[in-house]
Amino acid sequence: MLRIEDPKFLTTGGVYADDLRDPRLEGAGHVTYVRSVMAHARITVDTSAAVGAPGVLGVFTAEDFRDLAAMPLPLPMLPPAMNRTYLADGVTRYVGEPVAIVVTENKYDGEDAAELVSIDYEPLPVVVDPRDAAKDEVLLFPDVGNNTVLALDNGDPETVLDGCEVVVRAEIRNQRVAPAPLEVRGSACAWENADGTGRLTFWASTQNPHDARNIIAEAMSLSPDDVHFIAPDVGGGFGAKFGVSVEDVLLAAVAKLLGRPMRWTESRTENMLAMGHGRAQIQTIGIGGTRDGKVTAYALEVLQDAGAFPHFGAVLPFMTMMMATGVYDIPKVAVKTKSVVTNTSSVVAYRGAGRPEATAAIERAIDLFAAEIDMDPGEVRRKNLLPPEAFPLTTPAGASYDSGEYAKALDAVLDAADYPALRAEQQRRRETGDRKLLGLGLSTYVEITAGPEAGTEFARINVHPDGSVTVYTGTSPHGQGHATSFAMLASDELGIPVERINVVHGDTDLVARGGGTGGSRSLQLGGAAVHQGAIETVDKAKESAADLFEAAAGDIVLDKGRGGFHVAGSPDEVRTWAEIAASADAEHGLIVDTDFKATGASFPFGAHLAVVEVDADTGKPELIRMVTVDDAGPVVNPVIVEGQRHGGIAQGAAQALFEEVLYDADGNPQSTNFADYAFPTAAELPDYELLPMETRSPHNPLGVKGIGEAGTIGATPAVQNAVIDAVAHLGVRHIDMPTTSERVWRAMNGEQS
Repeated sequence: MLRIEDPKFLTTGGVYADDLRDPRLEGAGHVTYVRSVMAHARITVDTSAAVGAPGVLGVFTAEDFRDLAAMPLPLPMLPPAMNRTYLADGVTRYVGEPVAIVVTENKYDGEDAAELVSIDYEPLPVVVDPRDAAKDEVLLFPDVGNNTVLALDNGDPETVLDGCEVVVRAEIRNQRVAPAPLEVRGSACAWENADGTGRLTFWASTQNPHDARNIIAEAMSLSPDDVHFIAPDVGGGFGAKFGVSVEDVLLAAVAKLLGRPMRWTESRTENMLAMGHGRAQIQTIGIGGTRDGKVTAYALEVLQDAGAFPHFGAVLPFMTMMMATGVYDIPKVAVKTKSVVTNTSSVVAYRGAGRPEATAAIERAIDLFAAEIDMDPGEVRRKNLLPPEAFPLTTPAGASYDSGEYAKALDAVLDAADYPALRAEQQRRRETGDRKLLGLGLSTYVEITAGPEAGTEFARINVHPDGSVTVYTGTSPHGQGHATSFAMLASDELGIPVERINVVHGDTDLVARGGGTGGSRSLQLGGAAVHQGAIETVDKAKESAADLFEAAAGDIVLDKGRGGFHVAGSPDEVRTWAEIAASADAEHGLIVDTDFKATGASFPFGAHLAVVEVDADTGKPELIRMVTVDDAGPVVNPVIVEGQRHGGIAQGAAQALFEEVLYDADGNPQSTNFADYAFPTAAELPDYELLPMETRSPHNPLGVKGIGEAGTIGATPAVQNAVIDAVAHLGVRHIDMPTTSERVWRAMNGEQS
């Protein structure tokens, strides 16, 4: 079934935060943020020139928000002493940090007025490299006394490899990347009364409206019931739009100060500077085992760059630690992590959030181990994969895997690609001196979704008196196709056509509660809630039908083909859904609320094979083939699953080949738009060969697992391994991502990248 969302997007288009035309926003002021141009400095701000500029309604600095409650911590385990202020207060800590607010009648006047705000900078020492930050010589928060946000350990990486016959160690970088959603951040708000009292209505581009509402309510010292939060169409998030930002929260405060609605939409450069970035780990790996290919021990040390203010990124190593061993049966594991602050933009959640980093580490380690013992990396993987009969199991890293067929996935990919023929072609090219070097890269991966704790989600099924249905869901999509999948699930149980089912999300006045969309949780929690709610709705409808028929509820049968109910053995007399709903409530119909709780997290898995060609003269790599299995359990809608796989593989391959957020030694960003940041297009990527495979999870009635991040997790190490494999015969052991032409050329010629 094709996505029912798409006709709107392909015709009239979506309604994003910047497109809102709501009467409540009539006369809204436009907010422009004045941002720091120095990474670390004491500042003095002079707004006098901007105050009188044409169209300016107000100019604000940190002084104006002293009475505002502190910005809620993104996660409770983060140190409050490192929490950010709403605007830079005496000190700036990264380029792009908001320093002042200019409010204008016209959106475009804001840019001119912002230039009139004078900021005097007294430079302070800058620390950009997390290795330098870990030395605590330059402190971002002197009162704290060090730059450490969070440290975790599980075993001793120094001793876990003792006694191994073969040991390989390496330091690898999982570089900082930009989430870069096509829709930048944007929000709007209006108070019920002109004096900033009454309820607050807030619109924003977010992945989880209920959490966003709670953040705003806490910051504004309101009850959550006093905030009506609405997420319009959201043009991508990838984890970075979970919750709301300081820029969003300040909109409500400014609207109250000026007594009028407010709007804000950032520029692409602002998005690249200040939205937050992903990944940003330096990983030290050690892998040990026997000469015949058995891995017996694995050590991983993670130094996480958290950016200037700790956000979700500071806790990424927890997920990296949990998923450290991947799909492999490794008896001894030790992981040690440290997250530190630097004079850069905060690191936030980005598609996979800690799990791609774990896979990248172990998959590079397996390839390095294979090279050391001169064994094919496919064979090393096969020797060490967890067998299907081992499930369910808890790994030495503490993850409770539900189900998996890892060898089956690997074999499917190798067979479909004709792996022996590819290796033969690689050898032929090397022997003949072909200038197009062939490289093969494997990745066999597993991730955790809807976890680490068992998740819950809300759904409401409302069958209206006309027989149509509205499904209310607490998961709020940003491209995932909920309207299609959830309507299909409801239709399957109710027997009501998809065309008569409407899915509602993203409005906290209409949807009682919800956990939003992130961590690939939607179908296994939100979809399972809809599925459960539909079953309960049928049961409730049977009770109503029993009253109408004057029969026992156990004798009532739902005839899905005829769209109604009858008594068993008497199919001629049918009560339609419309009749049943009207009998329940002539105005509102039949309503059932459900809170679904999973019995555990799910663990999607798969295998990827990347084939690349590297130009021997320039070092330029080109991805020419991608063969993948991404097993997320039973597939509800193949079109949606294929789309998720395509997008994930594209982002994963792009990290391996192109993308990197760069800062110079003074903390100046070097990649602030799509001219400087190597964002891929379809021209840089091949068609993918997507193989089917379905392994059920026991933790939800649908048996489904998450698919949103799988492609991203598997593709990155597969492509990186392929590029390195292409030049391995030249003595190249490792190339950090992104594997740019320059890096590959330098490695081929014995130079450091």
